[in-house]
Amino acid sequence: MAATDTTSYLSETGLKSLIDEISKEASEVKPKDPLQFMQDRLAAVAQKRKGSTISESTPMKKQAVGETRSFTFTAKPHNATFPFEKTALVMIDIQKDFCDPRGFGACLGNDVSTLESILKPCEALLAAWRERGGKIIHTLEAHVPNLSDCPPAKLCGPRTPPEGKRIGDCLTKDMGRILVRGEPGNGLMPTVTAKPGEKVIFKPGKGAFYDTDLHEWLKAEGITHLVFTGVTTEVCVQTTMREANDRGFECALLEDCTASYFPEFKQAAIEMIRAQGGIIGWTAMSNDFISALP
Repeated sequence: MAATDTTSYLSETGLKSLIDEISKEASEVKPKDPLQFMQDRLAAVAQKRKGSTISESTPMKKQAVGETRSFTFTAKPHNATFPFEKTALVMIDIQKDFCDPRGFGACLGNDVSTLESILKPCEALLAAWRERGGKIIHTLEAHVPNLSDCPPAKLCGPRTPPEGKRIGDCLTKDMGRILVRGEPGNGLMPTVTAKPGEKVIFKPGKGAFYDTDLHEWLKAEGITHLVFTGVTTEVCVQTTMREANDRGFECALLEDCTASYFPEFKQAAIEMIRAQGGIIGWTAMSNDFISALP
């Protein structure tokens, strides 16, 4: 369709509103050539409304498919628009060490029921995201068996738990060694476990970017936006969100899919993340997020 035909047709069908909509999309996906992006989107919409088809081999079609599946969801401090193909779902440390009543978190005296409460919302979120073919990252706090990636301050410093409850110690026969990769307790909770093709990050620190290949993987996959879930909100989740923010990623946290042993810490972290216009990112509820998915 020629440019004049496109403009003529669209002028009769709401050109201004379409331009406003496409401009908003462009501000989110940041195409290399904004003018070409605008022209291609207008032409694609005109073709669709006239009942025409566009060949899959046409460059314009490929660009439209890759650039236009943006979705807007209710969030705080204001609604957020994310480009689906450039967004990854990040599931932080939903592992037995922290969530299972027999695990490391529980042995330190924490009430793990506050963490178990997010499993059903996370399961529903995973199902919806997988159904649409979205990219997924699972993290586990985990050390190699010889503990060479565990710094002394974390392993046996003055702030560590008593002997028998330290990283590398055998908690029980059922759970194995604490926070050691491959041990029974160092697996994801069964209802949110990773499936083939999903990225699994074993992180030796609180943040998922430290001493892992996460940043390189995200860049290789063309990811610009991250949606966070997991535990605990104020420690590993918030740390990773701040790391991501410093690296230029747009971030959102789903409030009912994250938890802390201390509910007041969770709420404080949420308030910090979305303060000052969203200094670290957005927060939202999973139902609002899922209902907005393309």
